[in-house]
Order: sequence, then C-alpha cells, then structure tokens
Amino acid sequence: MPDPSGLPEQTSDTAHPAPPEFRFTVSGLFVGADGLRAGWGILLFLVLCVVLLFFCALPLIFHALFPWMSGTGSFGRPGQMLPYECMWLTAVLIATWLMAKVERRPTSVFGLGGKNRLRNFLSGLGWGVALLSLLVFALRATGLLVFDARQLFGVSVLRYGAVWLAGFLLAGIYEEYFFRGYLQFTLARGIGGIYDWLRTRYSPAQDARSIDTSALGFWTAALLLSFGFGFTHRSNMGESPIGLLAAALIAVVFCLSLWRTGSLWWAIGFHAAWDWAQSFLYGVADSGLVFQGHLFATHPAGRVLLSGGLTGPEGSLFILPIVAATAAVIVLTLPSFHPGDPISTTHTRTTAGLDLP
Repeated sequence: MPDPSGLPEQTSDTAHPAPPEFRFTVSGLFVGADGLRAGWGILLFLVLCVVLLFFCALPLIFHALFPWMSGTGSFGRPGQMLPYECMWLTAVLIATWLMAKVERRPTSVFGLGGKNRLRNFLSGLGWGVALLSLLVFALRATGLLVFDARQLFGVSVLRYGAVWLAGFLLAGIYEEYFFRGYLQFTLARGIGGIYDWLRTRYSPAQDARSIDTSALGFWTAALLLSFGFGFTHRSNMGESPIGLLAAALIAVVFCLSLWRTGSLWWAIGFHAAWDWAQSFLYGVADSGLVFQGHLFATHPAGRVLLSGGLTGPEGSLFILPIVAATAAVIVLTLPSFHPGDPISTTHTRTTAGLDLP
C-alpha cells in the first residue's frame, strides 16, 4: 500500500546502510586510524634496540678483546655490572624516544611519566626491602635458610651497598622500561584494536558499549609480556621452574602497579630494592645468580622445593604468598584512577594523537 504522505518507502538497506567498502592502500598497511600500526611499531622498536645495543656495546667488546688494558672481572662484581646495565638502559631509552618521535606521542605515556613519581618510587623501594625480608625471615624461621657469617664491616658496607644499589637501580629501570614501557603500551594498543573490531562486528550494540576494550588489551598484553619476561630468566644458572613462574607472576603484579598509577616508578623501586636486598643485604642467590660483595653469607637447607636451592628464595614455594601480598599492597596503598583520569583515557586519547595533561 503506498505511503499517503507521498514519500517513498524506506527499504531495509536505507534503514541499515552497509558498511563502507574496504579499499586496500599501501599506506594503510603501515598506518591505521590511530597512527603507526602496533606490529610495525614493535618490530621497529626491537630493531632500534638491537642496533643501538651494538653501538653501546663497542666499549665492552673492546674491553673483552683487550682485558689487560682495563683489568679483568666477572659480571658478579659491582664494577662490572654498571657498564652492562648502562649499555642496555641507554639503548632502550634512545629507542623509546625515537619511537615517540615517529608516532608523535609524548614519551610520558610509555611509563616514566605520571603523578607522584618520587613518592611511588620511594614506596616501591621500601616495600621491596620489606617483603623480601619477610620472605628471608620466613625461610630462616623454618630452618630453610642458614645465616653463616657477616662478611663486610665499616666503610666497605657503605661502599658496596651504594654501588650495588646503583647497579640494581639501573637494572630495574632497564627491565621495567623495556618490558612494560613501549612494548606494553603498543602491544596493548594493538590488541585493544583487535578487541574493538571484534566488539563492533559481533556484539549487539547494547552489549558492545559495556565492553572496555582498552582494559582487555592492556591485560592481554600484560600477560603475554610478563610470561615472556619470566621465560627470559631460563638462561640463568641455577634457575628452576618455580623461579621462572615467580618471575612471570611478579611481572604481572608490576603491571598492576602500572595500571593503578599510570607509571612504572613503583615497580622500578620495588624491583631495584628486591634485587639489592637479595644480592647485597642477605647474600642469597637472585634467580640463580650469586653476586660478590654482600653483607651476610647464607646457604639454603632442606628440601629444594621449599628452600629454593640454587635458585634462591625466588625458587621456594614461599614466594607465592609473597607475590600475593605484593599485589595486596598495591591495591591497598596505591591510588586507583577513576574515569576521566589519565590512566583511564591513555589508550583512547594517545592513539588519537592527543597529549596527556
């Protein structure tokens, strides 16, 4: 029956227009609506890290070829650790800065910005020492760790303690910024985009609006990179399956601090203090590595599954409740960002090319 108004009837095609036809372009292969595609960004970042690492390593290669010119030593000595960590950190810092320029994003979105940086860093330092001490004292109270003797006295305590703290601070910044800086942000952006595409294609409109694809992207990327972080520890002498699992789980917990604060500073402080307390303060193995110049000499006793054995306290089953306690500390002591704060809008605003305040 014709419409009495005289207007043509709407067809189903008019009421529900078809999506625009996809057209392939060369530029679209590399650049999407939110800038450089995540896969290409990650590949370029890793290539930059390798190239920069080569140039940063030239002095160390020279030292290895001509050890008689600068003395000999092992990575377990504090003087040998510092140049290696400086090399890795320099390469990652420059690569991240270059990628920020390429993608026209502020470097702050990659983890070293955020509010209350100093307070979060100092809080992480304190909790790192406190929770590692709790783990060590639990092992000692159950007879699984034995304190043999004190090895350093006087000025040597301050000298070794300060140098080791500097070394582990460099290591903490490097490892956190590499795994949970540009890689975490970009992988989360890419995976979030995939979730967003799936949401709009397969979810009803009313359900699609309730799905936070940026959160899904963040935590999917966090799990992938955290277990990758744990996997990188497999080459450590004395490492164990429990130690590898612990490294992966604590990396997930560090991502929780990034999610809560919008920065890596709490994780950097905790990471540095944890390693410092293990290697210098208590003299236990750190992921299977034993460093020279520590305050106390200790050794594990009893069943390896409980004492950690050659892996150190991180190889003990006691590490699992400590990881859970660390997550609880983050939830209870670090502020949670609410809608409208930078962490809630990081993925949407920066991918649109907008700077965070």
